[in-house]
Amino acid sequence: MKLTVLLLFSLCGLVALSHASDPKYPVSDIPEGLTKNVNAVMRQNIRTFRIVAKNRATYHVYKVITILNEQGKSFATEVVGYDNLTKVKDIKGSVYDANGKLIKRLKSSEVYDQSAYDGMTLFSDNRLKAVDLRHGSYPYTVEFEYELDLKYLFHIPRFVLVPEEKVSVETASFNLEYPPALKPRYRLEGIEQKPSTESIEGGERLHWEFKNVLPIKAEPHGPDMESFAPQILAAPSQFEYADYVGSMATWDDFGKWVAVLNHGRDELPAKTKQEITALTSGMKTVEEKTKVLYEFLQNKTRYVGIQLGIGGYQPFEASVVDETGYGDCKALSNYMVSMLKAVGIKANYCLINAGSNESELKSDFVSSQFNHAVVAVPNGTDTLWLECTSQTKPFGYAGLATGDRKALLITDTGAKIVHTPRYPWDKNIQYTSADVTLDRSGNGKAKVKTVYGGLQYENGSLDDILNDAHDEQKKWIQENISIPSFEVLGFSLINHKDRIPSATVDVELSLTRFANVSGKRFFLTPNLMNKNTYVPEPVQDRKSNVVRRIGYVDVDTVTYRLPEEMYPEFLPDAINIKNTFGEYEASFKVDQGKLIYIRRLKMNKGEFPPSSYPEFIEFFRSISKADNVKMVFMTKT
Repeated sequence: MKLTVLLLFSLCGLVALSHASDPKYPVSDIPEGLTKNVNAVMRQNIRTFRIVAKNRATYHVYKVITILNEQGKSFATEVVGYDNLTKVKDIKGSVYDANGKLIKRLKSSEVYDQSAYDGMTLFSDNRLKAVDLRHGSYPYTVEFEYELDLKYLFHIPRFVLVPEEKVSVETASFNLEYPPALKPRYRLEGIEQKPSTESIEGGERLHWEFKNVLPIKAEPHGPDMESFAPQILAAPSQFEYADYVGSMATWDDFGKWVAVLNHGRDELPAKTKQEITALTSGMKTVEEKTKVLYEFLQNKTRYVGIQLGIGGYQPFEASVVDETGYGDCKALSNYMVSMLKAVGIKANYCLINAGSNESELKSDFVSSQFNHAVVAVPNGTDTLWLECTSQTKPFGYAGLATGDRKALLITDTGAKIVHTPRYPWDKNIQYTSADVTLDRSGNGKAKVKTVYGGLQYENGSLDDILNDAHDEQKKWIQENISIPSFEVLGFSLINHKDRIPSATVDVELSLTRFANVSGKRFFLTPNLMNKNTYVPEPVQDRKSNVVRRIGYVDVDTVTYRLPEEMYPEFLPDAINIKNTFGEYEASFKVDQGKLIYIRRLKMNKGEFPPSSYPEFIEFFRSISKADNVKMVFMTKT
């Protein structure tokens, strides 16, 4: 009997050992076509979002990635965010070698837990758990599994089929589980496959499954990858967040929920009301009063991030901002709306997706798509747009961060989609005038004045350094003047903080060997410091549109005072180029010892068909050639 039991336990032990040593996800099992020109292969990616109730959900993640080279090593790390309303259940992780042999299992002590501090957030209960399973020998495979328990229902993580370039997918699936009364909505982008619907205990499941998906490639001057990557967006219809019940059936419903969050948070102390009333007394127009209060806001407050509970969506009371002098975008915008209300001006709190390359608001899919709040002030047929987080931004200027995009304006009855200010090409200017005196050795002195206006006010982050110290401004000038050899002798910067702002930069330069001298010949490239050398790379069989996000115009007028007794041996003809993407002109005139060079470049904004890309390349190639044309002068002696 004892011998039989011993043999039975030995047999069980051998079976367990056999299973433990069985290879898992060997690289040899990957279909050949998925490993070509990629850095990683997503072997499995299974995501399940389960709606339990109007205020409860879970999100389960299981993924396995084979990392083929150094460029794919970021997939060996995982960061999971959580807060007081989000609990992270046990994080599991494993690493396998190329043959599928287990190298290590993740220990709980190897899960790094820390505050999710971004350097700007003052108050936050956001935390993160980070795991690093990087291995020194390629290829290898990592496996991650965890689940989030959410004590709210507000957003559903999007499912991205192909996470980035040079990544293929062997198998992937996305599941949405829900009670029938809380069926979520979804939107497919770059995916044609409809989900299967299954009955499960307590509800239903929408299920998508994908196999052997090849990598995608972002083409130069095309849409952002986020806008064309195959993905599934989902959102609840009914939800509850920290006891605030809402609906996403329509934008009006969503706006009503935001209005409830903000309700009663616009009260100001009597002393502040008196102060701002006195500031605006005697002013007749909405714009005058709004500008004074905006500058009051800029002088009194500063931006800090606040992410406590529902604080990621609900602003601090205006009285708190007034007392402390700080707030996040929501709190500062609410404070601005409150001050305007106190002097009898109607203003609207607006939600927006801010950033120079953020994706466009999907107005036909009601969901939380916003990362920022601003203020809109109706002004007759005009609207004043206020960025309340900046202490230096010009009044009424939206710029690259929030300009020319859709926003959600919260109204008294709900919400509506509006468009923020557009900046046409003729407002986005860079006008340069220069006077350059050259000697016979090719050295010279230059006085240059450049006016940057509209969106070009932000060129090279110029708007950020206009209020900086002298040394920082000089550093910016040195980094943004493209002349081979020069010394800054003096400079000044003037900030014109209009609704379409501009900055004037004056510099005095000493130029070393600006012109090349060979015997009696004097070689000069007349384009002083606005040469284009960039030519877009060719793309075979282009699929995506050519995207130009900004239209602008550059005009350079440069006068060269030449050494005495010098005449042109070669004077280029005027250059005129015009096509779908813009216009280019350059002229050269020699008169009484002076060379006058005028260059004008206009670039068009828009989306152009893939077939126009060769024309786009040729336009830049022609500009580069024209910008680098040389003139030859001879001396008479």
